[in-house]
Amino acid sequence: MSIRLGVLMDPIQHIKVHKDSTFAMLLEAQARGWEIYYMEQHDLYLRNDAVYAGASRLQLQDDPSNWFSFTASQEINLSDLDVILMRKDPPFNMQYIYTTYLLEMSGALVVNHPQALRDANEKLSTAWFPQCCTPTLVSCSMERFNTFIEEQQDVIVKPLDGMGGASIFRIRLDDPNRNVILENMTNHGKHFIMAQRYIPEISEGDKRILIVNGKPVPYALGRVPQGGEHRGHLAAGGEGIGVPLSERDWWICNQLMDELTQRGILFAGIDVIGDYLTEINITSPTCIRELDKIYDLNISAMLMDSIEEKITQTNQSTSL
Repeated sequence: MSIRLGVLMDPIQHIKVHKDSTFAMLLEAQARGWEIYYMEQHDLYLRNDAVYAGASRLQLQDDPSNWFSFTASQEINLSDLDVILMRKDPPFNMQYIYTTYLLEMSGALVVNHPQALRDANEKLSTAWFPQCCTPTLVSCSMERFNTFIEEQQDVIVKPLDGMGGASIFRIRLDDPNRNVILENMTNHGKHFIMAQRYIPEISEGDKRILIVNGKPVPYALGRVPQGGEHRGHLAAGGEGIGVPLSERDWWICNQLMDELTQRGILFAGIDVIGDYLTEINITSPTCIRELDKIYDLNISAMLMDSIEEKITQTNQSTSL
């Protein structure tokens, strides 16, 4: 199948090839003979009722010293693309939201769906599945957080817009810095943050599980905290190890499956600690390269197969 794929991402010259999931996706697309059109956020524009971009044709090599080249640049109407991979990393700010509006107006298949990108905050979306989660509170109120801490005894607090383990704090009932942490994180009661009951199993690490079109990859990347840390995120110094999914992991994935696919989320990365779901990442999930290397997988092929299926379904419906 001849497919024209657009990718909207952060500057490709700054990626870490050995661990970049977007790069893995693009290598698979190229191996299938797809045309790849590279865009950054500032390349998009709306003129009248159509969305365009200044795009560059992209060629890739799996070579950490010379991994990409541009062969041509042109203005394209995004509706002429078969699919667009939205792989811009957070921050999830107004510029990001405006970008999702433009992508949605383009009429192209976007992975993941722009409305889902707006709706599914990585922390808040876990509330869609309370049966999978530890006790949780989202609030601005110091009083409510103090009550929650007294109930749960030991909690983790984190911002709703953080990534990579940034600004995550553990607060025990007797923590003398409790109020200082809460004041700073809520900006004295003005900003929403999340608190969750502390899960002791974090000492053994959390797990990143990838879900492709509702189907979980059967192996997860365990991320084990190092040096007394309570954060397993690789960006916070955690060590990555491969682990097969447990029975509970499969159960959690099954709880999420229908909701994710109905919202147009073809590629998600969920975080699990012990028996509990803690985050659902859909903006730009990672860990493809690590799992591919450990288990000799091709997770990107699973995603491209799903994209081909979606395009075929769309073409068939429009031809009727």
